[in-house]
Amino acid sequence: PNEKITWGKLDITTPKFIVESDATIVAPLMFAYVLGW
Repeated sequence: PNEKITWGKLDITTPKFIVESDATIVAPLMFAYVLGW
């Protein structure tokens, strides 16, 4: 539940199924995107 709330903000650019299934893979990519890497 906590993860869904946190990822809910990024859900705009990331499909829910990808975030829920591969959060460990998406997380680094999202951080890199936000940081502008």
